[in-house]
Amino acid sequence: MATTRSHTLDSIAINTKSHKLLGRLLGENRTLEEIMRNARNETEALVGVKNWVMIILEENPAAVEYYKGATAGREVFESLTWRDYAAIRILDYTDNAGREFEDLNLRGEVAVSNPIKLIWLAVTQGTGGAKPFFFEDMLHLFRQLSGTEERKQPTKKTVTEWMARYPSGLDPRIVKLREENRDRIINIIINKIDNGEIVHGKFKFEDDMSYEQKYLSCLEWWKDHLFHLKFAVRSADSLNEMLGNSLDPDTMKVLYEAEKAQIPFFVNPYYLSLLHVRVPYFAVGADLAIRDYVIYSQKLVDEFGNIVGWEKEDTVEPGKPNAAGWLLPYHNTIHRRYPEVAIMIPDTMGRACGGLCSSCQRMYDFQRGHLNFDLEKLKPKETWKEKLVKLMAYFENDSQLRDILITGGDALMSSDKTIEKILNSVYEMIKRKVEANTKRPDGEKFAEMLRVRLGTRLPVYLPQRITQSLVKILGDFRENASALGVKQFVIQTHYESPMEVTPESREAIKLLSQAGWMITNQHVFTTSSSRRGHTIALRKVLNDIGVLTYYTFTVKGYMENNHNFATNARAVQEQLEEKVIGVVPNELLPSLNELPQDAQEILQGIAGLKAKADIPFLATDRNVLNLPGVGKSLTYRAIGITRYGRRILEFDHDATRSHSPIIHKMGKVLIIESKSISEYLQQLSSIGEDPDEYQSLWGYSLGETEPRMGLYEYPEYDYEVTDEMTNLQLD
Repeated sequence: MATTRSHTLDSIAINTKSHKLLGRLLGENRTLEEIMRNARNETEALVGVKNWVMIILEENPAAVEYYKGATAGREVFESLTWRDYAAIRILDYTDNAGREFEDLNLRGEVAVSNPIKLIWLAVTQGTGGAKPFFFEDMLHLFRQLSGTEERKQPTKKTVTEWMARYPSGLDPRIVKLREENRDRIINIIINKIDNGEIVHGKFKFEDDMSYEQKYLSCLEWWKDHLFHLKFAVRSADSLNEMLGNSLDPDTMKVLYEAEKAQIPFFVNPYYLSLLHVRVPYFAVGADLAIRDYVIYSQKLVDEFGNIVGWEKEDTVEPGKPNAAGWLLPYHNTIHRRYPEVAIMIPDTMGRACGGLCSSCQRMYDFQRGHLNFDLEKLKPKETWKEKLVKLMAYFENDSQLRDILITGGDALMSSDKTIEKILNSVYEMIKRKVEANTKRPDGEKFAEMLRVRLGTRLPVYLPQRITQSLVKILGDFRENASALGVKQFVIQTHYESPMEVTPESREAIKLLSQAGWMITNQHVFTTSSSRRGHTIALRKVLNDIGVLTYYTFTVKGYMENNHNFATNARAVQEQLEEKVIGVVPNELLPSLNELPQDAQEILQGIAGLKAKADIPFLATDRNVLNLPGVGKSLTYRAIGITRYGRRILEFDHDATRSHSPIIHKMGKVLIIESKSISEYLQQLSSIGEDPDEYQSLWGYSLGETEPRMGLYEYPEYDYEVTDEMTNLQLD
């Protein structure tokens, strides 16, 4: 059926713009034109192009080896020329001509990649149905091959100027604007309490209170995270009201449709105060990355109800191994990909968040109703105590697990009491695992716990949650667990924009550091945050408050996240053209690796390293995509392209870390991107960017995963761990 449909599409005429782009393509590439016009059929066109391009690639034997898969890795990748990139992509296109791919962006439609055939059909018959986006990609590809379009590395001065475009939330002018926003929101809340729209036993006014007294009460409540959870926005109209009715009719139409589709709204007052209503001249567009997390897109609304789970763990059947081959005690509570680490999602308020991000990786679960913001129902039940015992037994009795990541939702949404109980259980598990190992001979010992992590966005979404009582719980756990051999205590948070780094957030980070936990950031590389200089501005301000960057993630998901998706080519471009100015020299890497050992002094350590290296930030993160299968990687090749210009990428696994043995059975992972390079650049242009600044973007069709920084590696044991893998089933 797919083949029949492909033939039908082959007979569709190309439009006028496609004809004009085709004319330019042929006019600039006479050899290509000759091959196309002389070919009697698509096969002759394909062979002609392959032979021509292979001769070009053979000028660099190392590139030929890379193309054939005989070599791989960062060293050979970085040695490739710009022309090599183009030649390898064209040869990959010819090698994969005619392949069919399930396109989950289009709800499972079959996409066929055959770009040389599309050019041949367009030249000889004026058909093929290829859109202008396709021909724009081809035009730049063959310019790259001919050398008329070269990659020009931006200077450090240029990159620094891009970075300077983005103020942080610590800028005094921004702080003043946020105070205006806070007061506007407080006035609305006062009216709602006075009118009886909101009734709460704790947050209420006495009958004889003046307006000033009410205002001062709200100012005090503003410091309480429970206040923000209680008064969180849960509807489109409330969102617009809190934003001073500043949302335009088109945006409101989308938000009303989102409500009708039953997409949850949950944005707390503090976070809403970070959005501009009165747009400052010096920071136009600076809050876009935040705004795109709060305001839903039309694509998300259209797809809600048809979202396909990106993570294979989302479709795990109880009692059966997950996509990575791991057997799990509870399929909704433990997620596992790698041998060394497993994620635990408690059955507590930790399954909720301080707000809902529009590109949330768990939107699929909101769609199914497995996740919600009914905070009362999420409070731990009696059965949680028994379940926690079984969860800890899983870590205790696993031969390879040495790292537990407690997340959600959000780990810090749970109450202090619940967090303390969870950490006490983790401590007891670690203790039992250490004691059990004393009875095992060397070579048969299990991996003991080396790292404990908490995943939270609350230092960003709701910094008021980080209190002295929480810090004491975290500090006490660290002290006790350190005595059992745990070396690394990490808070993994998620800042999306420099504008999220506020005085309140800075104070929250300071408190967490005082507990002796290292704070790392996982950034999601959305369209708004992928603007030139934005991500490096974020890296810089995070370092300035004592946060180290850990991952920069390509947006996961299919067409529901189309609005926020920045192409993987842009992730590689950002890595090689912007992040590069923060690379730590090799001679300073030992000092970098020592930073986690004294988390309480990490701010000074970061500042000292930056000064010694004369760099604006420490580039400690890796640009990656969380593959819909097993592991994170940015090792890929563009092996195909659709008629709409959307690239088809083939990902290999990250060779720098250990995986479940199942990867040898899985093979490579195929991703069809949800937008073309042309569409991405058009979207950037619509938010004020100059597409000319992104010119080299077209040529990034290859990627190799960066090595993991030494400070994120597991410490070595003073004994030999068994090679046996427990809880694994591969058949």
